[in-house]
Amino acid sequence: MTESSWEISIGARVRATMASAELTRYFAVKMTPARARIALLQLSLFVSCRRDCWANLIANCDAATMRQRLMEHEYDEVVEDEFSSKGHYDLLIRQGALIGLTADDFANVQPLRTSMATFYGWKWIAREGAWQDGLIAMMATEWVNDDRRLMNQGGGLSRRDGLRWMRDFGYQWEEMPNFAAHAVADEKHSDLFVPLLDKFIPNRESALKAADDALELFKLYHLGVAEEMERSESEI
Repeated sequence: MTESSWEISIGARVRATMASAELTRYFAVKMTPARARIALLQLSLFVSCRRDCWANLIANCDAATMRQRLMEHEYDEVVEDEFSSKGHYDLLIRQGALIGLTADDFANVQPLRTSMATFYGWKWIAREGAWQDGLIAMMATEWVNDDRRLMNQGGGLSRRDGLRWMRDFGYQWEEMPNFAAHAVADEKHSDLFVPLLDKFIPNRESALKAADDALELFKLYHLGVAEEMERSESEI
């Protein structure tokens, strides 16, 4: 399977996911400070889960070249890159201060049941299955942030989240470090693995099935956040 074939196969799945009823409902919710706190706190758990998933891939991967790329990916996320000298989780805490969240709020948040189901599912895919399948699953659920593949649908997840905060709160991009960084950073991450897929992914059908499963969980997560935000009526 060529690079372009992987791009087409994964990209089509990502575009369908971002046009799904679940994501449409998620983006239809008008943001308020209370709703933003729900979304950002659940996102912090989402991010922590992703770190566990990528760590599982590093542990399971038996291809040195691919493991090096995986570690490069996680160095940017956990240690430092051009967006943060403290790792990307710090971007969430900094953005959370805009809406009254503290580091303790992030430390003590509990997952929604839909979030919990998503996280257990993703961790199972990354830990128990073939690392090749887990990689495609994690790539697909990261490509949702790649504007290049989604600009005709309003942009990737972080861009659309950021535009909603701009519309509903009046913030500017430089005030929203998490959204601003991930509207750009995941383009670099999207490109890390594609040149190696043809060499290291022997079972295309199994890998794409893992991507489908991971994207279904992505939709479930956002449906749960949308439902919880809709319940928060106190500031409307």
